Amino acid sequence: MNILGLARHGFNAFEQISMLGIIVVAIISLVYAYLLRKHVLKKDKGTEKMQEVWNAIRVGADSYLNRQLKTIVTSIVILTVVLFLSVYVVPPSLEAQEEFAGKNVNMIMAIGRSIAFIIGATFSILVGQMGMRMAIQASVRAASAARSSLNESLSVAYYSGTFTGMLTDGLGLLGGTVIFMIFGKAAPDALLGFGFGGTLVALFMRVGGGIYTKAADVGADLVGKVEQDVPEDDPRNAAVIADLVGDNVGDCAGMAADIFESYEVTIVSALILGIVLVSLTGDIKWIVYPLIIRAIGVISSILGTFTVPIWMKFPIKFLRAHDSEEAMFRSYEVSSVNTIFWAFIVAIAYAGDWRLGMLTTIGVGLAVAFNPLTSYFTSTKKPPVKEIVKSADTGTATLILSGLSVGMESSVWALIVIAISFIFALLLYSAEAPIYVMYAVSMIGIGMLSHTGNNVAMDSFGPISDNANGIGEMAWHGMEDKETKDARQIMADLDAVGNTTKAITKGVAIASAVIAAVSLFASYIIDVGRAQVQLGVPQIEAIRVSETNVFIGLLIGGALPWLFSSLNIRAVSRAAGQVVDEVRRQFRVPGVMEGTVKPDYAKDRKSVV
Repeated sequence: MNILGLARHGFNAFEQISMLGIIVVAIISLVYAYLLRKHVLKKDKGTEKMQEVWNAIRVGADSYLNRQLKTIVTSIVILTVVLFLSVYVVPPSLEAQEEFAGKNVNMIMAIGRSIAFIIGATFSILVGQMGMRMAIQASVRAASAARSSLNESLSVAYYSGTFTGMLTDGLGLLGGTVIFMIFGKAAPDALLGFGFGGTLVALFMRVGGGIYTKAADVGADLVGKVEQDVPEDDPRNAAVIADLVGDNVGDCAGMAADIFESYEVTIVSALILGIVLVSLTGDIKWIVYPLIIRAIGVISSILGTFTVPIWMKFPIKFLRAHDSEEAMFRSYEVSSVNTIFWAFIVAIAYAGDWRLGMLTTIGVGLAVAFNPLTSYFTSTKKPPVKEIVKSADTGTATLILSGLSVGMESSVWALIVIAISFIFALLLYSAEAPIYVMYAVSMIGIGMLSHTGNNVAMDSFGPISDNANGIGEMAWHGMEDKETKDARQIMADLDAVGNTTKAITKGVAIASAVIAAVSLFASYIIDVGRAQVQLGVPQIEAIRVSETNVFIGLLIGGALPWLFSSLNIRAVSRAAGQVVDEVRRQFRVPGVMEGTVKPDYAKDRKSVV
């Protein structure tokens, strides 16, 4: 049996069928995303006024995305050349030389790594750009649906977010699997380019989007809420459109690309460590099992995300979800149960090691734990947020102190949860060589991100509901009929839940980044050591912090996040200052505050004479 030539990589019949099945699952994910998009776009876009506000947001978002794309493409072209030449600095791995023996290995891997980099960057761009454009399309439809019912509005917003999630799942699984099928044991050499492509785009979209959204948010709020005491999305505020665009820029385009990057980095590190275990044990299960788990996770995400609106109108009353947040949490649990069940089946029946199923369970459990943990610190119904609200009674200073303390405490509990997952990995493989523990940590990351479809859906739901609420507030300004009041309340409720779901996704993204960093660090030690063996130099076994040159690097590396943060905050401050000046100027225009003159939402302060 030789499906797609996979027998040459040493795959047995089951493994060949599994690899083909993984490709089919990736395609199913993309088809599901297409069907969701088609379903949402059929929904009504509301009144002429709603479409007018929405169109302003759409134009602003398109302008930002097009400008950002030009910058990213330039960087991709330059770095493609660098990656092509990188093979001539560090020779291809022993596996690559074995896989392509008798051929020009350097040229094959140089081309493979470069193409993989372009594919990774392209897929990340598609996830970010298409996800954000879909979110823009969904916001006005969610606002319009709020006039009918809560469940209808929830369905539009959540399914639109699920489109981005399934796009992330499908493209990530498809790209990584196809590269592995082509290169076999040499896949990590090429997958490095694939992961780096996703990382590059994620950096641009996350940082650029973060600066944009915070500058617009701060600028709009400082003048609108603080100085003029008008509502957040008041149509008289000239920066309100930029603020609404910013919500999508940071939490749709940026976060989707960010999670796509983590999704790929964890599989790259797992495959690098898995190949070392293959060389030690001669069993290819170490690199096939992670890919199978990813495919199971995609199917689980489809099942889970599909059930969200169903929980809101479940026929058995006591099982019915009380609100949209509970419906999303239950959908995540549906996905989790399915993944854990099949993970143990595959681990025992195929890999012959129940511990692999337990590692997947720990990863899934880690992601699930972030739902109630983050909800506790961010939900309007829980004590921490109520405490912050109460602190506002005694002034701004106590409000800030209360918010900072709650935020700091939440990060500690999140860190403890991550540390506990590492302890489980140590316990499960304490009797084995250290490489098994490193692999176990990477598998926890695989399990944690197995429900990326759910994670991204919950994240995108936030800005979609936020934008829908903003569109409603601007379009329904001054309207006091019952239908409008009910719709406003629905959008306000969904917006509040969206803030919590965004926070949950950020927690999952940060936790997955921690696990990915640990896994990559381990794979870096392994990979460098193997390259040193090829070059005939002493092999690295560990990086000793006690060595002065390493400690110097540690100090500099530890300082870089502070420098990076400083530059970002300064950029936000400068941009927000320009927004503030322009909004103040427009508030002084006769008729703007009275609502008889429409502000210029598109005005660039630099163009003002």
